[in-house]
Amino acid sequence: MAFDYDLFVIGGGSGGVRAARVASATGATVALAEEYRMGGTCVIRGCVPKKLMVFASGYPGQVEEAQAYGWDAKIGDLNWGAFHGKLREELDRLEGVYRKLLNGSDVEIHDGRAKLIDPHTVSVNGKTFSAKHILVATGGHPVKPDLPNAHLGWDSNDIFLSEKLPKSVLIIGGGYIACEFACILHGLGVAVTQYYRGAQILRGFDDEARGLLAESMTQRGIDLHLGTNIVEMGPANEDHTGPHPTASDAAGGGQVREIEDYDGPIWVKSTNGSEKVFDRVIFATGRVANTTDIGLEDAGVTLGRRGEIVVDDYSQTNIPSIFAIGDVTGRVELTPVAIREGMAFVETVFKGNPTKVDHELIPSAVFTQPELGTIGLTEEQARDIEPIDVYCTSFKPMQQAFAGGSERVLMKLIVSQATDKVLGCHIVADHAGELIQMVGIAVKNGLTKAQFDATCAVHPTMSEELVTMKAPMRSA
Repeated sequence: MAFDYDLFVIGGGSGGVRAARVASATGATVALAEEYRMGGTCVIRGCVPKKLMVFASGYPGQVEEAQAYGWDAKIGDLNWGAFHGKLREELDRLEGVYRKLLNGSDVEIHDGRAKLIDPHTVSVNGKTFSAKHILVATGGHPVKPDLPNAHLGWDSNDIFLSEKLPKSVLIIGGGYIACEFACILHGLGVAVTQYYRGAQILRGFDDEARGLLAESMTQRGIDLHLGTNIVEMGPANEDHTGPHPTASDAAGGGQVREIEDYDGPIWVKSTNGSEKVFDRVIFATGRVANTTDIGLEDAGVTLGRRGEIVVDDYSQTNIPSIFAIGDVTGRVELTPVAIREGMAFVETVFKGNPTKVDHELIPSAVFTQPELGTIGLTEEQARDIEPIDVYCTSFKPMQQAFAGGSERVLMKLIVSQATDKVLGCHIVADHAGELIQMVGIAVKNGLTKAQFDATCAVHPTMSEELVTMKAPMRSA
């Protein structure tokens, strides 16, 4: 059977674009469809704009520190319009780069929503195309809770689109997205309150690291409430002291009624009994795969419990001609992982070199203030597997101590008692994301604590502690 293309990629994010370009380089005929903007979550509504906002939010703290060092430094209010305009220009530029890369790789671009018709057929804008292989790389999207008037709140996508910076926000959630935006918005001058229903933020990360980060966020002025969730929300009344009478008649035993087309202050009642009014409520309560209404069921593709595409170690679905990579598979939802999955897919399908995706020992960072960098097992995970030694130190770094700051950093290594291998590393400090990339090389390659110790320290630095901790803080 003759096909229109050897490969049809659905989704123009980092993983899909990389797979399309590399497949085309093998001589395959390739097409790619994207319904929104080329670049996907990372470039358009995730990593890139978020990191630029992290940079912007850090300048007030730098000026304050400069004053402690003797500089006659001052900073005014943020011109959100100027920053936001330049941010949009940068995202436009990056989208143009992605399109240029695809065109230069002879990948045919289809701007529109693609749907699967059968295992070898895709429709876009009313036209159908056949392909020997189909790769689904549609990513995911944030979701709001099932709560009356939840539509009045923002999700993480909305923050990047806002033409106006709110004066006060309530962030619901305790994951990395919630914590990052709490720090970003606080740094930009917004009064930030954060509710998280759990006992501590950043579930799944090392307990000691997330505890220190929560303490630091609170010291900076973020009003963090643990064990707290939202019960009701709706438009605030005219004097901002309670719910607007059209939003709720709960006091009289009635039900909260959803309000459409409202863009004013929001009244919130929480599980701790408090009632407050915020300019905005931001939900950072989870993401789901973009698998709805793209024809997966028509093609016979199996979906998981949360709507993700089920794939094997080679990113192949239960339908031999259909593969999937990136967030849509619900495996490890990180841009570099999606890119590696795309590369492995091309090796397997177009180069005749079956390649499994390595999802072990992936370094990652949470871009809070300070940052959290991590790789490998947490202390809690490791001690459930084997006897370990924990090397740990927490201290005021030189730069902070001189300026009279109270913020502490954390350097932590989890070491196997049996093999001396470093099983995990966790860092809470400024630029922890940069540090963990380097440490990740060592941990990924199975270096031992003795090999860490054999490396000469760079002095004076924070990171020298990673090679100078001689005695374990504790064993488990």
